[in-house]
Amino acid sequence: MASVRTSIQGLVVAGLLAGLGQAAMAQSPAAPPPPPAERMAKHDPAKMQAHMLKRQAELKAKLKITAAQEAAWTTFTASMQPPAHGPRPDRAEFDKLSTPERIDKMRALRAERDAEMDKRGDATKAFYAVLSPEQQKVFDANAMPHRGADGHRGADGRGGPEDRSHKG
Repeated sequence: MASVRTSIQGLVVAGLLAGLGQAAMAQSPAAPPPPPAERMAKHDPAKMQAHMLKRQAELKAKLKITAAQEAAWTTFTASMQPPAHGPRPDRAEFDKLSTPERIDKMRALRAERDAEMDKRGDATKAFYAVLSPEQQKVFDANAMPHRGADGHRGADGRGGPEDRSHKG
């Protein structure tokens, strides 16, 4: 009988401690997300454009684009410009839609993004076709940021350690 009482007391104590732990966690809220302005600063269009132009200039220098390839280069880089997006969809308008209408709207937006990606892919293939085999190797090694198995780039723009072992 004493062991049953001890077991019950142990369960009661464990339950009380768990309850106290939950109460303590509830009193210390998680850090709030950064304000929208701070999040948007990371995506400053001017900074992003400057970074893209710098990367393009570096790639062009590495590829050693010839005069005969200049038109293809210009077409390729023009296709890589970010699309001119209109204003973000109005959240209040989106909230007024029924669920099936929201799904249709999201599908339409996805179709627009897919079409833009297809256009860029076709332009990249067309440009790649005018490169010499040596230039194609340079393009393969430098045109797209390498990502690791987790999908994230490393500090040097490449993926995980396996990508850093063979600098291109």
